[in-house]
Amino acid sequence: MPVFEFKGLTQEGKETRGLRDADSPRALRMLLRKEGIFLTDVSSKEKNTQSPSAAAGMLQREVKLGKIFKSKLSIDQLATLTRQLATLLAADVALVEALSALVDQAHEENIKRILSDVKQRVNEGASLANGLEAHKKDFGELYINMVHAGEHSGDLDAVLLRLAEFSEGQARLKQKIIATLTYPVIMAVMGILILSVLMTYVVPKVAKLFEDMHSALPLTTRILMSISNTFQNYWFIIFPTAALLVFAALKWTKSKSGQPIWHRWQLKLPLVGNLVRMVTVARFARTLSTLLKSGVPVLNALEIVQNVIPNSVISNVIKDVRESVREGESISAPLKRSGHFPPLVFHMIAVGERSGKLEEMLLSIAESYEQQSDIRIGSLTSILEPIIILAMGGVVFFVAVAVLQAMYALNTLVR
Repeated sequence: MPVFEFKGLTQEGKETRGLRDADSPRALRMLLRKEGIFLTDVSSKEKNTQSPSAAAGMLQREVKLGKIFKSKLSIDQLATLTRQLATLLAADVALVEALSALVDQAHEENIKRILSDVKQRVNEGASLANGLEAHKKDFGELYINMVHAGEHSGDLDAVLLRLAEFSEGQARLKQKIIATLTYPVIMAVMGILILSVLMTYVVPKVAKLFEDMHSALPLTTRILMSISNTFQNYWFIIFPTAALLVFAALKWTKSKSGQPIWHRWQLKLPLVGNLVRMVTVARFARTLSTLLKSGVPVLNALEIVQNVIPNSVISNVIKDVRESVREGESISAPLKRSGHFPPLVFHMIAVGERSGKLEEMLLSIAESYEQQSDIRIGSLTSILEPIIILAMGGVVFFVAVAVLQAMYALNTLVR
């Protein structure tokens, strides 16, 4: 059954829009009329003469165009949708009916578009994994491959539950990192604003008093005035240059030549390096465990893990592990040779391979390093706060000393 996008007016005269299944635009009009909605427009401009297949084709084109302008699914949205779908399937609700329920309860337009397109593909005979394949940027290779494995094993609801738990874990980690960085960013912005006010209004007024009295400024005040004058006279050069440098640095960190260097630096940075390694190891272990538990072959699982690891240095290590496993070697041996994984990790993986409990060992590694990451993130927050406060205090102290010295010298001149 085709899916139509419509616009209409309620009985109160309010504009409404949405997506709805119907055999034809005419059937859609009658359906909406029963709900008290007067249809004003559908996805097809030729509402009464266009065939259902043509209207569906136009909707598909609109969905594809909509994907360009609509933001992709967030981790939170993906986790929520996955858990809801898993719950419906576990309750023996048919897949198409479950997708219809998700479409009806979705409020965000981008989610409605994606789910409606997936539902239509499934309704036409495609598997859920094939339906999701058309929205690979939203769901990701890991998600689609696990759904594919779940459909083949007949255990889709259980696989979706694992995916929901995995996505929720990634969302929690992202929220912790954002919460850790929020306070330092706010403090830095406030410090810049306070410093800008002092440099723009306070310091120039103090300097003008000295100029009117034809007296020399103290050294600290002269230094402060020099900085203030530089910003006042060349702000149109300084700020664009700083923004351009930041933009160039970000582009460099994502380029083919710059990304490996930046990722190596990340692993060597004090305080941050160990945290990046812990988070990466935890993601490697949890992702591989989830894939293997879902029935994905080990070579395919390693390839997916390689693509979802954000650090290119560790990603290349996983690539080498995959090649070694293809040649008949174990997973633990190339991890040990790489020097990028802690001894505990490859020893536990070796034990898991020998005992046939690799998935459980990987899950234990993931939980252990996630706990360590949480502790390290908390420690990093406790270290960053006093550093930022001291830095801001140092700047404000220097400005205060420069202004007070100037005021004291001015007071001496008046006497």
